[in-house]
Amino acid sequence: NQAPSVAVHVTPLKASIGQQADYVDDADVLDPEMCTQSICGLPYTNSTPIADPDSNLLLTAWLDDNCGVFNFMGAQFSDIGSASNNNVDSLLLNSHHDTVKPNRNYTLDPFTPIEKDGRLYGLGSNDAGGCLVSLIAVFMHYYGRKDLAYNLVFAATAEEEISGVNGIEKLLPELPPLSCGIVGEPTLMNMAVAERGLMVLDVLTTGRAGHAAREEGENALYKALADIDWFRNYQFEKISPLLGKVKMTVTVIDTENKAHNVVPAQCHFVVDARVNELYTFEEVLETVHKHVKSEVKPRSTRLRSTSIPMDHPLVKAGLQLDRSYYGSPTTSDKALMPFPTLKMGPGDSARSHTADEYIHMHEIQEGIDLYIQLLNQVL
Repeated sequence: NQAPSVAVHVTPLKASIGQQADYVDDADVLDPEMCTQSICGLPYTNSTPIADPDSNLLLTAWLDDNCGVFNFMGAQFSDIGSASNNNVDSLLLNSHHDTVKPNRNYTLDPFTPIEKDGRLYGLGSNDAGGCLVSLIAVFMHYYGRKDLAYNLVFAATAEEEISGVNGIEKLLPELPPLSCGIVGEPTLMNMAVAERGLMVLDVLTTGRAGHAAREEGENALYKALADIDWFRNYQFEKISPLLGKVKMTVTVIDTENKAHNVVPAQCHFVVDARVNELYTFEEVLETVHKHVKSEVKPRSTRLRSTSIPMDHPLVKAGLQLDRSYYGSPTTSDKALMPFPTLKMGPGDSARSHTADEYIHMHEIQEGIDLYIQLLNQVL
């Protein structure tokens, strides 16, 4: 009979929170339009300095007024541990506040939020500012409730776009045990119930240097072609009904040698491997090692394929709301969570990382309403 716990994690941030407004059931929540405009105006890109004191102060001032804030790993963090109910499980609401660098095709200032014709333009507005502010509003809608079936935990994390180690992965050990969660990513509020895993492979082919004019040496580039051809054409047998086949794509190739008349002794290339839920990374690596002659090393095996059972309460609640479901080809922080999670949020993944990124304002409002309708069935 106690209020749900809250953990609001604000890793080093270049985002500010907008003004408060009465939005849902007279609860003190964020004005989603103001909040998303603020995030667009001061987004956190992973190439910027670690801390932005001004924007951190703006965000934590609001959190302090509503939840109480203290320092956590050099960032601002709010935890109402005394309000948690030890007799129920915890459910995570998570989205990320970082974004990518603006690309060269922008015609608008990516750092200036512009509202026009019902759209809000700005870097990070769609991915994932709309999801972030929607989940904050949803969290505050339930904040203080004493009759919930789950303790609610909210986390706003960084380094999602670079799969960094200082985001959700660093935070999870500090949180109470979590049984399930919602990951806010732009899905048009449909349910991404599965997600491809990402494994990046560094491949090194070794030959022998020589003078090109005298046909000396053993050309590592030519040796690499056979392995590149295998990566291009090999088909894994198991095809997922949600995620399709395992896909391997060579994306980078280079040699240390830059002289035109030297046969390269080594050739390095990179493979982007997108793995469905029917294979482990270890199984994929075993197959690769059997077929290629080059040296193959995975950069990381952290971002594994994930899925949530179709009979999970979160999925069943979404189906009751006529939400469609699918397997997502993109990778998110969902891959780093060792418990069932549903990826779902306002906005459209097709707009992510595009020039003149935008989100429709009605998508945010509808997202908040649908999140609450879904959670009302679970909580």
